[in-house]
Parts: sequence; C-alpha cells; structure tokens
Amino acid sequence: MELPGKLEPDNPLWRFALAFWQNAEARQACLALQEQGWSVTRLLCAGWLALSGRRYDGQEDATLTKWRQDVTGALRTARRALPKGSEACRELREAVARLELQAEQLELAMAWNALKPTTPEHDTMQGRRQLIEHNLARAANTSRQAHAATGELNTLARLLANFSHGDIQP
Repeated sequence: MELPGKLEPDNPLWRFALAFWQNAEARQACLALQEQGWSVTRLLCAGWLALSGRRYDGQEDATLTKWRQDVTGALRTARRALPKGSEACRELREAVARLELQAEQLELAMAWNALKPTTPEHDTMQGRRQLIEHNLARAANTSRQAHAATGELNTLARLLANFSHGDIQP
C-alpha cells in the first residue's frame, strides 16, 4: 500500500473529530454504528463536510479503504481481543489503543487530503439539517444500512446541527 506523499495529520477534519468525539452522546452513537458495520471516519467526514456547507458523495480513495481495513481495523481487532480486565494485558491494551488512534488520525489525514477544498464550494441544498441528514446517509455502505440506523443517525444529525464550528473550517 502506498500512502499519499504529504499527509497533514493535524488538520481541520482531525480537529473537528477530536472536538465532536468529546460529546459522550456522539461517541456512543458513532460506536453503535461502528458495531453495525459503519465507518466512523466516513461519518466524521460526512458531518464535517455538512458543517462546511458541502455535500458528501460517499466516494473514497481505495488506499483509504485499504488502510481502514488492513491497519486501523487490524489494530482494533487486536485491541478487542485483549482481555479488558486482565492486569497483565493492561499496558499492552493501552499501547494498542494508542496505535489505533494514530492509525485513525492518518486515516482522517488521507480523507482530508481528498476532501480539502481547493476552491470554496457550498451546497445549494436548502437547510443545514437537510444537508447533515443527506451526508450522514451517504456515509452508509448501503441504503438498507442507513434505514436500519435511523435512531443513531438522528442523534448525530441533531448533535451536528447544534455543533459549534470553532476551528473546523477548511
């Protein structure tokens, strides 16, 4: 797997992800969706783009998808395989969790590389909430997946609609 030449790990998408993740309800909804097969990265990209006034088309680079599966996913699987209650595995589990977070940061850096605007573009879709809902639905792998997750998506849409912009603008 060959990564893009220049990645910016500390970018507005990453800062948005960190800020949004501070909300326990957002974290809970994202993790529930992840358990249903959703990509949290795709959800964060969809939300960030909506807050930036841009549509998310759901398309992503093959390298990003491969990274998510082979690196981030493998680290998540390894972390989950380690017993939570085992004192002997505590340090290892924490180290793998830190590596998983670094992999997620690079995953978001790859997404940022593809999503960062070269020219300002704003969607003509009427209403911020409508754009948020559209983008979140496009983060699904299938329309059936989106339909099955209505509760979590409504929670994320509500939280995003009330989210403070801060330092997330492209």
